[in-house]
Order: sequence, then C-alpha cells, then structure tokens
Amino acid sequence: MGFKTGDFPPVDVDTFLDKPLRERMQALALHWVNYGFGSPKMIHTIYIVKLLLLYAVGGAAVATWTSGAGPVWDVAGWWNEPIVYQKLVLWTVLLEAIGLAGSWGPLAGKFKPMTGGILFWARPGTIRLRPWRRVPFTNGDTRTVLDVGLYLAFLGALLSAIVLPGVPSASLSAALPGNTSGLVNPALLIAPISLYVLCGLRDKTVFLAARGEQYLPALVFFAALPFADMIIAAKLLICVVWIGAGVSKFGDHFANVVPPMVSNSPAVPFRWFKRQQYRDFPRDLRPSKAASFLAHVGGTTVEIVTPLVLLFSTNHWLTLAGVVMMVVFHCFIISTFPLAVPLEWNVLFAYLSVFLFLGFPAADGYAVTDMSSPWLAAGIIAALVFFPILGNLRPDLVSFLPSMRQYAGNWASALWAFAPGAEQKLNTLPHRPAQNQIDQLQAMGYPKAIAEITMQQTIAWRSMHSQGRGLFSVLYKQIPELDRWTVREAEFGCNSLIGFNFGDGHLHDTDLIAAVQSRVGFAPGEWIIVWVESQPIHRGIQRYQVIDAALGVVERGEWRVRDAVQAQPWLPDGPIPHQVTWRRAGYEAPTLPVGLVPEPEPQRVG
Repeated sequence: MGFKTGDFPPVDVDTFLDKPLRERMQALALHWVNYGFGSPKMIHTIYIVKLLLLYAVGGAAVATWTSGAGPVWDVAGWWNEPIVYQKLVLWTVLLEAIGLAGSWGPLAGKFKPMTGGILFWARPGTIRLRPWRRVPFTNGDTRTVLDVGLYLAFLGALLSAIVLPGVPSASLSAALPGNTSGLVNPALLIAPISLYVLCGLRDKTVFLAARGEQYLPALVFFAALPFADMIIAAKLLICVVWIGAGVSKFGDHFANVVPPMVSNSPAVPFRWFKRQQYRDFPRDLRPSKAASFLAHVGGTTVEIVTPLVLLFSTNHWLTLAGVVMMVVFHCFIISTFPLAVPLEWNVLFAYLSVFLFLGFPAADGYAVTDMSSPWLAAGIIAALVFFPILGNLRPDLVSFLPSMRQYAGNWASALWAFAPGAEQKLNTLPHRPAQNQIDQLQAMGYPKAIAEITMQQTIAWRSMHSQGRGLFSVLYKQIPELDRWTVREAEFGCNSLIGFNFGDGHLHDTDLIAAVQSRVGFAPGEWIIVWVESQPIHRGIQRYQVIDAALGVVERGEWRVRDAVQAQPWLPDGPIPHQVTWRRAGYEAPTLPVGLVPEPEPQRVG
C-alpha cells in the first residue's frame, strides 16, 4: 500500500465482472483478509488530520479560549476544567450534527462530496424520515423550510452555548472553591435540548447523526443538575454506554466483526496477524479462536468489567488502571478505521474516561452513593437503561444506537439488487446533493470497471458478517439470475440518499424505499431489497423482509443465526436455510405477472 496508491484486488479487470457473483465474493473476501478495503494511506491521513486539527485542537482551542481556562497548549491547566468538558461535548455534538464527524468521507461511502449531513439537512426537498407515524405534525417524507429552520437553529444554539463565556455556579464553587471559569449557562442549553427533540421528532436521521441517545442526556444533566450530581450522572451515562455495548456483544455476531475489522486496520501491517484472525485462511474465513478471544475478552469483558471498576473503585491505582484500559480500548477502535468512522466519538470517550474518573474520583465525593438523592440516582439509571433494554428485546422498535449496540455485529442490514441499468434511476432523485457512489467514483477519474469492483468490495465486507450470509442466501433464492444484477450494500447506498448512516438498517427500511419510489418510480422487479432486523437478545433468529420498491413488502421470513455464522462468506454450500412465514399472493420475482399493481399505502396519522 502506497501513500496515494491503494491495494486493489488482484483480479483481471477486463473479465472479473463477468464471473459468477459467488466467485467475485470469494476473491474479494480473501483480498479483504489481507488488505481490508485497501484504501491508500492518504485517505487515513486525511481522517487523522481532520481528527487532530478540526476536532481535537480546534475543539480544545475554542473551549479554552471562550471559557478563560488558559491557553490551549497548557493541557495540564485545563484537562479537568468542568466548563472545558462541557464545551468539548457540545463541540462534538456540533460537528456530528453538521456531518463533519462520524459517517464522513470515503470510508463511509462519501467520495464526492465527502460531507453529507448539512448538504442534505439544510436543503428543502430532500428526504426526511420521521421516527414515529403517530406523532402529530410530522406527516410526509419531504424536508420542508420548517425542518431546515429547526436544523439550522439547532446548530446556532449549539454554537452559542460553545462560544459564550461561562457563568458562576454556587454548586461548582462549593465543590471547587478556586474555580473561576464557571459552567456553561444552563439557560443557553434550553434551546439545544428543545431543538434536539423537535428535530428528532421530525427526522430521526438528524437525531441519530447528532448521537442524541448519548449527548442529549448529557445536555440535560448540564442544564438541570448541581455540579456534583452532574458529574456522577455523566459517569452513569458513559458506563451505561460501555456496558450496553459490552452486553450486546454476547452471542454469535461479534466474533465475526473482529476479523474484518482487524484486516481493515492500517495500524496492523502484518498479514500473518490478520490471517490469524480466521480459522483456516484461505479455506475457512470463520473467526479463529484468537479472534474470539480478542472479541470476548478484549471487547466484551473490557466493556463490562472495566466500567464497573471505574464506577465503584475508591483506589487511585485501580482507577488509573481502568482509565488506561478504556483509553487504550478507544485508541484501538480508532486505529481500525471502522467503516462508519466514529473517530471523534472515540477520542471524546477516551478524554471523558480521564476527566470523569481521574479528575473527579469516587473517593473524593463523586461516587454513585454521593448523589444528592438515592431516588435521583435510581431515576437516572432507569431512564438510561430503558431504551437499551427495550431495544435488545424488541429491536424493531428502537434503533441500535439508543439500544447501545455499537459495532456489536448485530445490525439491521440490507442488500439492494438492481436489474441491469435500473440503478441509474436513483440519479434522477430531486434535490439530492450526491450521485450514486459508482458515479461519484467515476467523476473522480476511476474507470467504470475499477469503480464497480471498488463498490463490490463493500458487499464482500457485508458477506463476512453473520447477517450478510443470510441476506445473500435470500437474495439468491429471490433472483435466480443474480449474477447479471447489480448488488449494493444498503448502508453505503443510504448515505448517498439521506446524507448519513451509521450501520443502522432502520434508516433504509420500508420508509426510505417508499420515499425514493414516490420520487423515482421504479417498475416492478427493477429494485429488490432484502432487509433484516437485528436479533432479539432472547431469540436465536433474525427476521427478514423482501421488498420490491414498486410493490412494497412481498415476503417475510426468518433464519437461524447459528446457520448464518457457520457459513462461509461466499456461500460455497449454497444458501443457508430460511423459513418463509408470509409471501404476497401472485408474486414471482424478478418476473412479475402482468397487471400486478402496488397495494395502497396504509393511512398515516399526523
């Protein structure tokens, strides 16, 4: 891999795309083992520069300059300043909400332009996805001038809270008598909190992109709690995030995440180490014992045990060890450059580990038992764990982000299949600031075949995860001549339609498909989607849907997760077993009976 030259798959460009899909998936999956996405080092350098200059240095400079906490280079003077902590959280929310943090750039499928976010959400006419149909005044799927106004007001409210100086706080002075910087004015947080909720009720995309499940509670704590309670509540929040993510890694999915994640890491230059994560490269790409150990000891155990130690430890050295462990943990995630590229989030959490648990240790009056009221502590804990519990039991009701299932491998996911030439119809979508990724790559100078093989690497990546094998299995049975179709990874495609995705299939479910269909008008059989819901924590199955964009859902069924994780990515033994629980009468994809028309949409409330 060179600085400007990536590791392209070693295939004959002129003939590769004529091979059967299974052969292509095998070749690309084997290439992923050694090189990951194969991105040139220049791409990773761009991310690192953005992370260091725009986020870390830029955020620290703004936070310290506007709070009077000292010059930015005097880290020892401001690292445990409460107002700096508050403003760094707000700075993170601002960048996430603009689209300059997570899900940014080429690794997230944004080639040209590299930014989604604001280019979509500040533009009337783009697709808007409401979270709940029964919420009044949220009808429709088109972003209006009102939506744009709410979104821009949200950004402005965040910026105001960041740049305006702090105000004195009696509770802060009681805890830290020498502090002169104060805290962010609670009155300035009312608008961001309110707009967080209003924007989210109108469009779940903006709420999830701004990571409302984590930062909205933090803003409420900043606005409503006295200083000591605010710090303790923030500890509870970060521990729920960590522990929730750890619990979500129980089961069969996460061990399949680690090998392709390690393979994609530019910080791991040794091919032997990457291959060691697989059971028997190149014959068997299921996770090895080493990968399972890294997943469930280096991942699950660390995310559950270490936060509990940090929350209850009153020993300085034990607390220090726990903080170091979590900083290393987040640095490791950064080094792998996961495809959603949540780099800023990981830097913030590494800093929060230091700030919360070393800056305000439990032994100094910041333990859970030191909260001003046990009922307040119980209420905060109940509120924080409500959506993780509900989301693990009923993943169909809650996005995997509020469910705290970050990068656990248990995702709602989808594959899109286009009849020959049909994908181009997406480029007729009005008010869309980006083209299809295949066209973005060609606009950057990639020959068509190179661009196509590059995009097919993303579906090979999906096939290396448990749900990918189930999705391909259903797709093969739905479309007998699948080799002639264009298959796309839905997470990437979704990015080009709404400006954001973070691995959440709820952002490209039937609502998005219906919104696109109403604007573009695919004919029956032109765009087939296989979509699967996350696995409930108490069941061993995943439920899927087959969607014809022109007709709606045409089949429902389920497969056993154990069958999916036992298969090879390219399914050499054929599709895994799945059970059809419902199929639309008369439907025979991809050739449809003459006269079959879409069923009417159910009446929406609101």
